[in-house]
Amino acid sequence: MIIAFIGDIVGRPGRKIVKQHLNSIRDEFNIDFVIANSENASHGFGLTMKNSKELFNSGIDLMTGGNHTWDKKDILALLEIEPILRPHNYPSGVHGTGVFKTEINGEKLAILNLMGVYTMPMVTNPFICAKDEVVKLREDGYKNIFIDFHAEATSEKRGLQQMLKGQVSAICGTHTHIGTDDLSIQDDTLYVTDVGLTGCRDNVIGMESTAPIKKFLTGLPAKYDIPNSCKSILQLIVIELNDGKAVDGFKIKVYDEGKPQVVQKAFREN
Repeated sequence: MIIAFIGDIVGRPGRKIVKQHLNSIRDEFNIDFVIANSENASHGFGLTMKNSKELFNSGIDLMTGGNHTWDKKDILALLEIEPILRPHNYPSGVHGTGVFKTEINGEKLAILNLMGVYTMPMVTNPFICAKDEVVKLREDGYKNIFIDFHAEATSEKRGLQQMLKGQVSAICGTHTHIGTDDLSIQDDTLYVTDVGLTGCRDNVIGMESTAPIKKFLTGLPAKYDIPNSCKSILQLIVIELNDGKAVDGFKIKVYDEGKPQVVQKAFREN
């Protein structure tokens, strides 16, 4: 089984480059299932019904969320009718779920969406949530388990990897929008601290630069916007799974209208 994960899709530029390239990437690399974090897909904040349809039609099979999950009112309906997750460690009673189960070519696959604690909205302990949920999934016969951990602190992401290595297939971090170079496989679990954004690459984490610079200089709040035009990037991790183990993994980048480039192979630590 070959799956792929796209980090935070930011606004129209992110949706556009996914639409331009994803289906051809799926064909070229024989990808069976595509997961994408979409909490910034609608002008940088949340996800609308219209934009969710656009992304599903572009070749995405499942979407995950994070702290911007609730920014658009459409999400309440979307969580009911579409394969869209919100962080599973929100308190009991919150709309939606953070677990998705499917079967691909006769193999079971589970996706778990979690959110960190540092600087994030109120959620329950992601480590306890993950530990308990992984036990349940494995008891139900799910060996192929993918986790999107949406967190600010790199230490939280690394801590989850150390806790769950050998028990899940892959842990990919999102939220900071800045890709890291630590793609690795340890105890058959693929890990990267942050995949990096898909969207504008020539500004501040996908947003037009004026507002964040003003905030950095003055400390005053400012309205963040997506640029009307920019240089764009698509970033995704491709993972080959076999019996719950990450056999291989690599990162692909696409710049603007260019061709997909394999820019990093997963380093096997054992």
